[in-house]
Amino acid sequence: MDQEEQKSKSQVKRELHALEKMGEMLVKLPAGQIRDMDLPDELKEALLFAQTITTRKAGKRQRKYIGALMRNVEIESVQRVLAQIDGDHDVETLYFQELERLRDDLVAGNQAVLEDLLNRFPKTDRQRLMQLIRGARKEQELDKPPKSYRLLFAYLRELSEDKKV
Repeated sequence: MDQEEQKSKSQVKRELHALEKMGEMLVKLPAGQIRDMDLPDELKEALLFAQTITTRKAGKRQRKYIGALMRNVEIESVQRVLAQIDGDHDVETLYFQELERLRDDLVAGNQAVLEDLLNRFPKTDRQRLMQLIRGARKEQELDKPPKSYRLLFAYLRELSEDKKV
């Protein structure tokens, strides 16, 4: 073997720990996403089984096993899938933050935002929207639980998802 091809024992351990960490990230994914991934069946079964384990020792053994199985998998494809999932999560987070800003502007009484919303979503039930806005304002003034505030967010989400379809 060449000097370049030989890996130190420490390097091998670092790589194995990295595979185990990647396996832990895969275990945290929903079962449906794991099933849809292009992974060997044995690895998919190990990941799904790891989600059912409740004891620490058994979980550690299963993570080690998953790390060993990961040695035979094309790591780049798994990394791409995890990056895509992480990117999808970031997009969803931004979407929810935009809806929260929209809700807060409506409750604050920003008329320009209200008019823009009504123009963007012509099927908006104006009466319901105004009722939710008034309820959210009243809840804030009286320091009550944010029921209308949450319902307003849900209604804005419903409107925006109807527009997507």
